[in-house]
Amino acid sequence: MSLGDEADEQTSALRAVAHPVRLQILSLLTGAAMSAAEIARELDITQANASYHVRVLARSGHVQEVGTESVRGGVAKKYAYLSEADRAARGGSGGSTFDPGDWQLQIEAIAQELRRRIRDRKPGGKGNITDAELWVTPEVWGKVASLVHEASALVHQEAQRPRAEGTIKVNMQAFLFEMNDDTKAAR
Repeated sequence: MSLGDEADEQTSALRAVAHPVRLQILSLLTGAAMSAAEIARELDITQANASYHVRVLARSGHVQEVGTESVRGGVAKKYAYLSEADRAARGGSGGSTFDPGDWQLQIEAIAQELRRRIRDRKPGGKGNITDAELWVTPEVWGKVASLVHEASALVHQEAQRPRAEGTIKVNMQAFLFEMNDDTKAAR
């Protein structure tokens, strides 16, 4: 695969998740394999809409078909989320080496989805919001990045089926990145 093909694949994969419904579907499929009908019921959308979005995610390698089940004389495909590590192991894009301009659609979808999630937050529930643009040592930065990566891996590994007994619905979004040091030139 040439570098141009790899960049096109990465851009396509990024665009696939640049939609609020697809972000919700990825979250659902992290905890359990589900059919389009189950996704539709959970998100209160049509089955056709859910099926369309799942196909987009499957084509881009974000989800995979993991089985089927018999439903009223028919067969329903079950899909599950593929983590970045799983996609990289299968030879797909597992990294984030895109041009920052390619991220615009996904950032806008995430912002829209965050607004919805904030509206649905539980008053008085545990949480934390951090906003920081600051200078730290490389050692501190490495530790922070490692802790956030560990927390992200933990919630994904322990994700359960929606509304499973003993679970609570939570939101986790984290954006960590080093910034250019030329801020004086930009002002």
